[in-house]
Formats: sequence, C-alpha cells, structure tokens
Amino acid sequence: MQRDPLDQPGLRAQALPLGGTREQVDSGTAFNPALSVILDGVYYSEFTGEWDAPAGFDSGHSHSHGHGHGHGHDHDLDEGFNLRETEIAFSASVDNYFDAMVILAIEGDSGIEVEEAYLTTQNLPAGLQVKAGKFLSDIGYINKQHPHDWDFVDRPLVNEFLFGDHGLQEKGVQLSWVPATPVYTRFGVELLQGETSGIANYIGSGRVEEVTVTPDPVTGDPTRQRWRDDNPFDDASGPRLFTGFFKIAPDLGYNHAAQFGLSYGIATTFQNEQQHSSTRYESWDGDAWFAGVDAVYKYDSGGAYGHGNLRLQGEYFLREIDVDYMSQSFQGVNNGSLQTTDSFSDRRRQDGLYLQAVYGFAPRWEVGARFEALGLTNESLVPDRSAGEFEDFDASYRYTLNTTWRPTHFSALRAQLNYNDFAKEDDHTNRGASFMLQYNLSLGVHGAHPF
Repeated sequence: MQRDPLDQPGLRAQALPLGGTREQVDSGTAFNPALSVILDGVYYSEFTGEWDAPAGFDSGHSHSHGHGHGHGHDHDLDEGFNLRETEIAFSASVDNYFDAMVILAIEGDSGIEVEEAYLTTQNLPAGLQVKAGKFLSDIGYINKQHPHDWDFVDRPLVNEFLFGDHGLQEKGVQLSWVPATPVYTRFGVELLQGETSGIANYIGSGRVEEVTVTPDPVTGDPTRQRWRDDNPFDDASGPRLFTGFFKIAPDLGYNHAAQFGLSYGIATTFQNEQQHSSTRYESWDGDAWFAGVDAVYKYDSGGAYGHGNLRLQGEYFLREIDVDYMSQSFQGVNNGSLQTTDSFSDRRRQDGLYLQAVYGFAPRWEVGARFEALGLTNESLVPDRSAGEFEDFDASYRYTLNTTWRPTHFSALRAQLNYNDFAKEDDHTNRGASFMLQYNLSLGVHGAHPF
C-alpha cells in the first residue's frame, strides 16, 4: 500500500516464520510495544503590551479564554517556566491485521489525558485502510501533528480557534483509500462523534442550576435561593461530525516534494452555553460546516544536517455556523423557571490562514517565519442583545520569528518571538509581544518526523 510521502512510516506487521503456525507467534510486539517519551518545556515571557483572545472568538464555541495566565492564549502558559506537555506513546503490531497506537499526555502538573488511542488495519485490498478509536483528524496538514512535530512553539491560530485547543480531535472511524495511480493520491472520510471540537460542540438535554445568596430586605440575613430548569437542547445520537479529505503529491524529482490537500466537514449539531452569576443563561443551538485547503513544499539540498533545506507550508479554513441564540433568566422565587428575554437566529462565517517558511541556514540550525490572519471574515457568535444580532469584528494578526538548533534527531532547542495585533472587543490594548524558549527531547523509539 502506498504511503503518504509527507507522513511518518506506518507500523509493519511481522510475518509468520517459515513453517510456523499461528499458535507459534501472533505478532512481533504484541507484548513488547514500542515506547517513546517526549518532553516539552517552555519558558514564556510577555515583555511588551497586553492582550486577550482575538475578538469574536471568545463566545459561542468551545474555546473559552479568560484573563488568566498568558492572557488567555498560548495554551495558558504562565510567565516563567512551564512543563507544557509530557507525551508517552505506545505502538505495536497486534497481529497481521491490526496495528495499535496509544498516546498519553500529561499537561503541566495536571492529570493524564488520552490524546489518541486507535487501531489501524493492515493488508486490506485495493489500497484501503481503516482507523478507529480516538485520533486527530486528517483534515488539513498540521491538525494531525503533535507539538513535537511543529516547526514553531505554538499551534496556528486558525487551527486552535476554529477547531479547539487540540485541533480537531474526536472519537470515531476513518476510511482512507490510496489508489494505484502514477502519483500519490489519498482520499478519506471520517465519521466522528462530534463532542468538544470548535466546529461541533455538543451538550444535549440536561438541567440548568444556579444558587444565589442575597441579603433579606428586612433582616439583612443572607437568603439562599436555588434556581433550576431544563436546558433548551435536545439529545442527538452520534456520530454528529462527518469529514472528508483529499491529498495529492505530484512527483517533483529527487530533491523536491509537495503535497496539496482539500478538506470539508459537516456538523449536524452545534450546541454551546454560557451561565452567568446574575441568573442569566445564554445558549447557541444549530449546525455547522467547514472547508479548507492546505499546501506543503519541501526542498532537500543534500547539505549536511539540514543545511540549505527549505520548507514552505500554508493552510486556509472557513467555517459557517447556522445557529439559534437565546438569552434567558430565572424568574420567580425558588425553583423558578427560565424565561426567554432575547432570541434571534443567523448564519455566521469566520475564517483564518497561516503561511510559514523554515530554512536551514547552517548545519543543525534553522530559522523560521510565520504570518497568521484570523477572522478576515469575522461574523462572530458574540451577541449584541440590544440590537438583536451578532457582532462583527475586525481581523486579528500574528507575526512570528524563530530559530531552532537540532543537535540530533532526538532533541531541539528553539527561541521564538511573537507579535500579536489582535482585534478588540473592549478597551484593552490587545497588542503586544512575547518571547518563548522551548526544549523538546525524545526518549526511546522515535519515528521520523512528517516529511
């Protein structure tokens, strides 16, 4: 089966020895999986300006940013030293039919999260392959990559704010097909549960509860009130998110490689809510779709340790959300019901892109530059209740320079400078610069980085 020229090599099933039987051997790694550990630490400093999340991307979807550490972005990095992520990966050929991969992530000092846990089939006919479990979607290019594969410290804004903190990461099944063509082509469809990604939030039916403590108007003693009612959402069985992708890599010769891709997705359910201490409750309920294009070009100069190599990469995505909005508040005394105060509907579009280049200016040394635009079309889901409509905002931009030293394939040190010029929702400056210093170390079995 043809392999993606820009992808890591797949796991290979071990054949039975000559004259052996199935009872003699099941797989080469079934009880001894390949193990790797990735250490990722970042020193973070904001040395000029002050900013929050880009305007229009802070309400009505899963990416909820605040005014905390890192001013609500850069994955909420603290000023100073951060152990951003420790990644532990197990991979094995289960038998001649299935490979398995489990990737666990420890973010900072928090608990362990299952980033990916999936099986892939081997030896299906006609270039077909099935992946099932929890995995990063193959839409676009960077979405399926883990942080240690990035050329920059942080995730592109368009991937983070349109699809969520970890990109499009869902439970489901993927079917891909690599036909026998003169050039590499790959088609794929994914049926995903649609739970927490920025394009397919899901809540389902449930209860809304608010507890308030106010002084008694006569005695002044604190009076506790408890408000409860059903939320406005209906249950919807999964899968609720359906995606498709196409990739083609023309043959450009020995030193050159390129891949171009198209992606599309439909979310049958988009639900989100915000609850306020004032007993006001906001909800968004509808559906969504997205589309995107991506391109990657790489030149291998043949120089020592990457000297003279060049990588160019870019993606553009647009999403549209068709949503009904309601603002409700609790009325009556204890156990009072939600009453609608404002409601309206609209179809809203937001988009974003990034372009980046990385050049090996000396053996083991690279320099990178990246330009990002978020919300060139910025029809947000932020409600203007007095006008009975959603607000529109200007575009946000980020400019990045970095340099990376790779002493070996297993380690990298990177210094990066970001300048943010974000659109504003309020009177904050929303403009400034930050500096990051990153180390990334790989222990154990470590496959090649995506080409």
